Amino acid sequence: MTALTVPRPMRLAVFASGGGSNLGAIQDAIDADRLDAVEAVVVTDRRGIGAIERAEARGVPVETIAPASYADEGAFAAALLDVLARYEVDVIALAGYLKKIPSPVVQAYAHRILNVHPSLLPAFGGAGMYGERVHRAVLAYGAQFSGATVHLVDDEFDSGPVVLQQTVPVYEEDSPASLAARVLEVEHEIYPLALSLLAEGRLSLDGRLVRISSQ
Repeated sequence: MTALTVPRPMRLAVFASGGGSNLGAIQDAIDADRLDAVEAVVVTDRRGIGAIERAEARGVPVETIAPASYADEGAFAAALLDVLARYEVDVIALAGYLKKIPSPVVQAYAHRILNVHPSLLPAFGGAGMYGERVHRAVLAYGAQFSGATVHLVDDEFDSGPVVLQQTVPVYEEDSPASLAARVLEVEHEIYPLALSLLAEGRLSLDGRLVRISSQ
């Protein structure tokens, strides 16, 4: 069994591609002393998004690193690793980040990259399954429950060990938008909690099983 330990307070890089509501939930947890972390940097793959506004409002540095600007994945990975090193990042939180994390970054930050996904993985995950697409698939399948998953990131989409999950009901009258709103509330609860468990040294990895200590 491998204990997942990080420095305290952990220096956090949040990767985002959109409005940044999960970034906001993380910031709220830090402000309320529910998460022992420092916002080291926000990394985006595009400009003009809400996550940048949230970061700038708090004076958090923003780095925009678009994969298309680099010749190949290796160059993109090197650019990300350079930024992470410059800001002395301990942990990466993917918060609505729509690009696959290159393997060299996953290896360099093994067991220190977390992602939140808007379904109960392994259901409704994988390449191309994000945002409204997930909720449409849940409704089309006729699932009675959905929810959110926080997991450790590995080299494949949505396949790393599960840290936390929480369910929400699916109602007959649900639209993708109404289901998404219900799932997002759960994301905002469990993502800061999972990061806090990591910051407090309460997570261990036993094969694919993430164990949570009571300390």
